[in-house]
Amino acid sequence: MPHEWDAATYDRVADPQARWGQAVIGRLQLAGSETVLDAGCGTGRVTAGVLELLPRGRVVALDGSAAMLAQARERLGASADRLWFLHADLRRQLPLAPGCLDAIVSTATFHWIPDHQALFGHLARVLRPGGALVAQCGGAGNIASVYRALDEVAPGEAYPKQYATAGLTAERLARAGFTGIETWLHPEPTPYATREDLERFLATVVLWPQLSTRPPAEHAGFVRAVADRLPALELDYVRLNIVARAR
Repeated sequence: MPHEWDAATYDRVADPQARWGQAVIGRLQLAGSETVLDAGCGTGRVTAGVLELLPRGRVVALDGSAAMLAQARERLGASADRLWFLHADLRRQLPLAPGCLDAIVSTATFHWIPDHQALFGHLARVLRPGGALVAQCGGAGNIASVYRALDEVAPGEAYPKQYATAGLTAERLARAGFTGIETWLHPEPTPYATREDLERFLATVVLWPQLSTRPPAEHAGFVRAVADRLPALELDYVRLNIVARAR
């Protein structure tokens, strides 16, 4: 299964992801009775916004992290009659019936999936014809300053991510069977009030692939070394936006 997140800390620090997610779900065009998949629901902060758009519908809240799903259940338990929590891996074919979904929304997730062509194929399979895919993830140029810092602190180490361009993403979506495709990049520079806030965010959200290969005693020093090399108390996020429909 995918990475098992520190869901409680993520829930406290991921205000940027929650803010971007609200903008993404604002692009959903729903009547209110649909079935919608939140692909990478995390702790349910964005899922709550999707539920508000579906007074007569339901949401499938999917995540690869059991801890994230537990946190989402705690937050959204009052809406259990309109929710189905699904522990599943977006890198593989989804355990859902073909054409069972009216829409898919996803925020801050797809960049962790190494094969976007396969991912888009998995998503197209479970959408009904005309069903919408509305998503946002890290795109080309995302957190470039962090990668420059990592090259100094840990040269040559791999980092699992897929920060694609808008053009390549549109091509992949078309090959997967989507139409009405719109893809674009936009910058989201994200400042932090204190060095402590920045380091906590780096440790929880950004640098976990590096920390997972190191003993816990080295974590704080590694995060500090990366933060030392950043030009400001800010992360230079770039978001890849996706709007498309299944054929």
